[in-house]
Amino acid sequence: MSASAAPAEAVPRTMPLWLTLVLATACGLLVANLYYAQPLTGPISDSLGLTSGAAGLIVTLTQAGYGLGLLLLVPLGDLLENRRLVACIVAACALALAVAAMSTTALPFLLASLATGACAVAAQILVPYAAHLAPEPVRGRVVGNVMSGLLLGIMLARPGSSFITSFAGWHAVFFISAALTAVLAVVLWRVLPARRPQTSMRYGGLLLSMARLWRSQPVLRHRAFAHAGLFGAFSLFWTAMPLHLARDFGFSQSGIALFALAGVAGAVVAPMAGRLADAGQKRPGLARGGMLAALALGAASFPLALLGSGTPAIVAMLLAGILLDAAVTLNLILSQRAVFALGDAIRSRVNGLFMAVFFVGGAIGSALGGWAMARGGWELTAWVGFALPAAALLYSATRRAR
Repeated sequence: MSASAAPAEAVPRTMPLWLTLVLATACGLLVANLYYAQPLTGPISDSLGLTSGAAGLIVTLTQAGYGLGLLLLVPLGDLLENRRLVACIVAACALALAVAAMSTTALPFLLASLATGACAVAAQILVPYAAHLAPEPVRGRVVGNVMSGLLLGIMLARPGSSFITSFAGWHAVFFISAALTAVLAVVLWRVLPARRPQTSMRYGGLLLSMARLWRSQPVLRHRAFAHAGLFGAFSLFWTAMPLHLARDFGFSQSGIALFALAGVAGAVVAPMAGRLADAGQKRPGLARGGMLAALALGAASFPLALLGSGTPAIVAMLLAGILLDAAVTLNLILSQRAVFALGDAIRSRVNGLFMAVFFVGGAIGSALGGWAMARGGWELTAWVGFALPAAALLYSATRRAR
């Protein structure tokens, strides 16, 4: 992988709409790979001969790979030429997906899942790359538009894989994704402008510097911890809700997929969040107010999800899902705008740290969702979900403006 310098003229000083759309699509396709298997653990484990106890590895190894990639691969965006780095990682992701699609036994599938998760972090190199390309006055808007693609990928992956599996089997999900990801690698190599970070650091020093960045950047710590609470609630909701709908309302797999699909409506706030983030760079109180409002909205969605019975309860839960998705979208974009403002030279590393922390929050939320549903059903689960963004709101409200 070459690290040869690219001329400054290679980086455009404006952000054309078509490039924003390419980056948004790429982020959505890449991050969706983390979620395709979540509703398919039953058919995949049955096909590969995994026991019920080992079935959880299907999702866990993908998430573990993603965590490793955030810490080990994303920082390379501050060291190596970004276009070549991204194209190579995306091509490796396509190869891992192809191995998963062709697997007939557990070991190659699980190893491919680990590799797929690690390579999906190319999306988290593209987001700070987009922030680098965007002019400062509209940086939040551009990041918001790119992040809307990423969030749509998260929200559409589970219902999409359920629908495909219902008529073509789970192997088809991974074959289709492998083909799309291979095409994506070629497109990104052909159309992305070159971007060579200006640094004299080596890889080892780059990794060691992340601990120093974490200690020295209070904005990073604040935003990461706050969003971890909100994203934990998001993961809890979408982990427990399919169980609740199937067990208590008799929903089929297709019905659950349609419910999740309707929740995508929450992503429409992404462009508005980007504009708010840009305005907040000049008016910090506005950005802080937006963050507190997002955390409050996320907390309020859970009491809403407890209202009514029968059809009114389903409507209330659907509205709660939409509001929760909107809260996550708003707070994520506001937080990334603040984190990216910490400096161009450290943007990939702080993004990797930010994402790693709040994805840990998501993993904790998923685990709490399964535990709470087993112990106390949906009512206990909803109050645990409420507690996560409520704690993040209290934490943020008692800190100085960041």
